[in-house]
Amino acid sequence: MTNGTALGRFSEITWLIDNWWLILLRGIAAILFGVLTFLWPSLSLLSIVLLWGAFAFVDGILAIATAFMTKRPGGGSRWWMGLVGLLGVAAGLLTFFAPAVTAFGLLLYFSAWLIAMGLLQIIGAIRLRKAIDNESMLALSGLASVILGALLIGYPLTGLLSVAWMIGIFALIVGIFYIGLSLRLRKVKDAAA
Repeated sequence: MTNGTALGRFSEITWLIDNWWLILLRGIAAILFGVLTFLWPSLSLLSIVLLWGAFAFVDGILAIATAFMTKRPGGGSRWWMGLVGLLGVAAGLLTFFAPAVTAFGLLLYFSAWLIAMGLLQIIGAIRLRKAIDNESMLALSGLASVILGALLIGYPLTGLLSVAWMIGIFALIVGIFYIGLSLRLRKVKDAAA
């Protein structure tokens, strides 16, 4: 259970608790992306590339906003969330400026992004473990990212439909973890008020 003393000692968590709704928006965006992937499984490669680019860009912007929106000056280290956001924005922009990228190239790029983002989220969860309960939601989200990235590297020649469905499943799972984390953060905020 988190108490005021723990929040005082780990002030870097305050910005995340105060802006829990940004994590909720990331979860909703991920679930929306996952649902859209299942609704249109026969999308062309270009459509999947652009849809994924939009998701990565929006997720990156929301992660950057989460890292820098704080009510307290000097709210602690937020570098890991900022890096997650920068990776997402870079992934989205690269996708928009090079939409003709091959499926293999996209898979490798997407895999690298997933693994890097997942590792940074696991680091973030480790840093939050003493400040909140159930930080495992963020760690599980990071682990899901690393596992999907590794699977995509290991099986790059799978069909486009299979890749779209894997990405859709990933987005749904990560969205659920983000929503769970955001609700937990809101509960901590409400308890501290």
